[in-house]
Amino acid sequence: MDEKTIISPNIMNSLWRFLASLKLTVVLLLCMAVLSIIGTVVPQNSSPQEYVTFYGLFAYQVFVLLDIVDMYHSWWFVGLLLLLVVNIVVCSIDRLRSSAKVIFTRKPSFDMQNYRQRKGRNEFTSDIPAERLKAPFERVLRRRFRYCQPTQTDKGFAFTAEKGRWTRLGVYVVHLSIVVLLFGGLIGSKFGFEGFVNIPEGETADTIQSNRSGQRLTLPFSIRCDDFSLQFYEGGQRPKEYRSSLTILEEGKEVVRKDIVVNDPLTYKGIGIYQSSYGRMAPATAPVAMDTEVPEQISLSFRSAASGMIYPGTTKLGEPLQIPEGLGQLVLNRFEPEAKFKGMDLGPAYEGTLTNREGVSESVILPLKFPKFDNMRGGDVAIAVDQRQAPVQERYYTGLQVVSDPGVGFVYAGFILMIAGCIVAFFMSHQQVVVEVTTKGSGSRIMVSGKANKNQAGFQMTLQRLADRLAVLAKDRSAR
Repeated sequence: MDEKTIISPNIMNSLWRFLASLKLTVVLLLCMAVLSIIGTVVPQNSSPQEYVTFYGLFAYQVFVLLDIVDMYHSWWFVGLLLLLVVNIVVCSIDRLRSSAKVIFTRKPSFDMQNYRQRKGRNEFTSDIPAERLKAPFERVLRRRFRYCQPTQTDKGFAFTAEKGRWTRLGVYVVHLSIVVLLFGGLIGSKFGFEGFVNIPEGETADTIQSNRSGQRLTLPFSIRCDDFSLQFYEGGQRPKEYRSSLTILEEGKEVVRKDIVVNDPLTYKGIGIYQSSYGRMAPATAPVAMDTEVPEQISLSFRSAASGMIYPGTTKLGEPLQIPEGLGQLVLNRFEPEAKFKGMDLGPAYEGTLTNREGVSESVILPLKFPKFDNMRGGDVAIAVDQRQAPVQERYYTGLQVVSDPGVGFVYAGFILMIAGCIVAFFMSHQQVVVEVTTKGSGSRIMVSGKANKNQAGFQMTLQRLADRLAVLAKDRSAR
């Protein structure tokens, strides 16, 4: 029992010193840097065929054995991250023990002899007695320092003042931010996912393909693409913007609607839906039955027998239309839903009057089903009603990247903590000042000394400004 009692603390102390070692931190960071280079050189989550083609079968088998094909999710890489977290926590606790005595004490200690001998101290004399300088000096110090304590000395008095004691925590805030960042990354790696899905216009999807495993993942809701719009830059086919109108459905009910573009995602239940790509669907059109209603504008085409040119034109019933190349004038008189020609059923057709350039008029029949019917008439121009077919409407699908990262909140919090900690650690300091006033003849002698835990050059300028201010008061006989 006694032997265990002796050995156990030694083991624990050795383990604690190992985990608190700065050398361990350096080794872990170097290992992670080297491994990250390997993870950059070797493509992650590619297909087995690609690995075998580029590296060979044996190398691929080694990669799979060591989890290099998905290195950032491997047990050993996650283990390194966890060991780094433990190392940072133990280092912080180990060093916080000594810092806590300074940070959390109610009454800071000042070694007066040390301050009297410090380099950079300021000394000057005054004709004003020491007691008359006590009140104005105290007012100045209390305005500039959070803590200010007057003490009586054998030959006069002294003020001990300090501020910024809490700034010693800045480095620990930075350490905490690293832990929070790593914790957020581990949560996102373990419980998050990233996948891709293509959704045609008007269709719905509730599964995505995982980028990591290639398997189908089911979402807790459905995504419907109501519309997709595409804009191009003028004079080219380079896309300017592509926009998807999405609707989130839960149990068949619409819960969220939003138009998304690149860098403006839709987020629902912690899952981000990003506009990633798009594509054109295969066209599917079919002729439609001819209707029997006359449109407001009737589209025609005129083919010149002399030049072979084809000219488009639009007109209304009863409205004269001039034919290009001076080929005459056409007036459509009426529309016949069931037109006939010499006993032959032509179906829907327009009947009109064509007046040539010499002023000679003749009747024409323009069937909708037979656009080349007027060619049989001969003459200088052949007329046809444009064939009406269901328009070939381009249909697109939207490519969506779907991402869930439950650790992103910790990552943001870690960045905020790191920025705040760096500001405190690099731009603020714990400052202590001693102002000692002793009687010298009928006047007084003043010493201004101090120290800071960092940024000594900047603190010396602060100390000099304080000494200059006190020197002005020491020369002002009206000071009270």
